[in-house]
Amino acid sequence: MNRLTVEHFRGKGVARCNATIREGGTLMLRAMVPCAALLLASCGSAGDKNKGDKPAPEVGYVVVQPSSVPLVTELPARTNAYQVSEVRPQVSGVIQKRMFTEGSLVRAGQPLYQIDPSLYRASAAQASANVAAAQATEAAARVKADRYKPLADMEAVSKQDYTDALSQARQAQASIAQNKAALQTAQINLRFTTVPAPITGRIGRSNVTVGALVTANQADSLATINQLDPIFVDISQSSSDLLALRRSLAQQGVVPASADVRLKLEDGSDYGLTGKVEFSEAVVDPNTGSVTLRARFPNPQGLLLPGMFVRATFAQAINTQAFLVPQAGVTRDTQGNATVWVVGADNVVVQRKVKADRTVGDNWVVTAGLNAGDRVVTQGTGKVQPNMKVKAVPADTPQNVVPPKGKGQGQGNGASKG
Repeated sequence: MNRLTVEHFRGKGVARCNATIREGGTLMLRAMVPCAALLLASCGSAGDKNKGDKPAPEVGYVVVQPSSVPLVTELPARTNAYQVSEVRPQVSGVIQKRMFTEGSLVRAGQPLYQIDPSLYRASAAQASANVAAAQATEAAARVKADRYKPLADMEAVSKQDYTDALSQARQAQASIAQNKAALQTAQINLRFTTVPAPITGRIGRSNVTVGALVTANQADSLATINQLDPIFVDISQSSSDLLALRRSLAQQGVVPASADVRLKLEDGSDYGLTGKVEFSEAVVDPNTGSVTLRARFPNPQGLLLPGMFVRATFAQAINTQAFLVPQAGVTRDTQGNATVWVVGADNVVVQRKVKADRTVGDNWVVTAGLNAGDRVVTQGTGKVQPNMKVKAVPADTPQNVVPPKGKGQGQGNGASKG
């Protein structure tokens, strides 16, 4: 038959070829009918199998337990000197000398200015002479009174004369006391001609020069000293936030926290040392609606200067009944409510609304909606639906780790992160 077919192709043309193909095709069709039936049967059985139940999707979960989570607050703050002293003269006179370098560190009691002491030295000398004169007068009056006493007893002199002599002696003693007080005042004024530093700190620029006339208790200061180590940081907190904090402290599971404070400087860097909150104002500022909290920080290097704006971060309370849930396990609905998928009994997932208002690191802080021991889905959340049965495995188990590219791709069949 093959030879005939070839001869037909060679000699008789395409028409003969078509006839032969029809004849051969009939034979081939008869042979293919049983095969087609088998293929249809096998396809039908595969289709029936695909119509069956799909395998449960695999998800990764974490078991949540209550933990102590600090309620961290970041608030604006401003630095203030620990102590501020404005140097003023206590006596009048002309400045003779300035005895400090502007901007330097001065110690309490260190001389800063010298006022002309001439007049005050003379006043002290005069007061000293007055004391000596009063002492001489008192000595004579005392001797006279002592002599009159036995004479008065013998009635050689009148008792009135003795009384007058005794009175003069006592007046002389009082005059000594008065002149000593005047001498002490003159000496104090003489000492005030040297103006000392009242506190230890860094002194600013001098507001007067040598030769300037100053007066006692004048309004303008000679210089200002700021004590910068330690230094105060005044933190502003709105009254509404403070009210919310006090309400949360009234709830079960929320306790006050230690008053440790950390600072972030104006350039965004962290201040390396930690401070302590010392007190909170008892009134609300009517202009700003805020309450001031004052913290004290060590400042040995003088990095913090008065008037700087900083950010203070500290924990005002600790929630001992909060749950930390990885951020991948918390989603938001169209109304902004936080929801999680929880693996319940028989590995059936349910969606639950929770209260998650803030984060700590990579976790949401959930304060309502969860119970201890709940299995929260954190991997494969995109594959689940309400009341779906899943294959739940602990999150980040080896089966759930996707291998790096080029190292066994496609071999891991664990839960993928939703």
